Amino acid sequence: MTRIRVLAGLLAAMLAGTAMAAPPATLLPPLESQARQDDPAFAGFSAERGGRFFADKHGGKWSCASCHTPDPRNDGRHAATGRPIAALAPSANPQRLTDPAKVDKWFRRNCRDVVARECSAAEKGDVITYLLSLQ
Repeated sequence: MTRIRVLAGLLAAMLAGTAMAAPPATLLPPLESQARQDDPAFAGFSAERGGRFFADKHGGKWSCASCHTPDPRNDGRHAATGRPIAALAPSANPQRLTDPAKVDKWFRRNCRDVVARECSAAEKGDVITYLLSLQ
């Protein structure tokens, strides 16, 4: 009986984690609202702009692609520590971009490394749109 309870508890925990995951596209509407506040001429997110932002070094020594590889469907490796990084594109890694708190945390941290500031809502939306466009 105890074994059944343990299995039932594990199943419930797994289902709860799945239920809390949000589709990556749900990240875009709040970013779009913020981008419109920041710039009334904002005309929407662009996968093309996001791809350029992802690949560009922005005057520094790193780009997003430095760690996440030029093709974010592939696993990467942190440029300084060598720590493995799972594929960033949701098409290759369905867990990516499903937790808004993690997405905010990693954008905040990585943008400081790549562009030496926090990324704008438009930049974040462009990068997410780019990642979602990869099949």
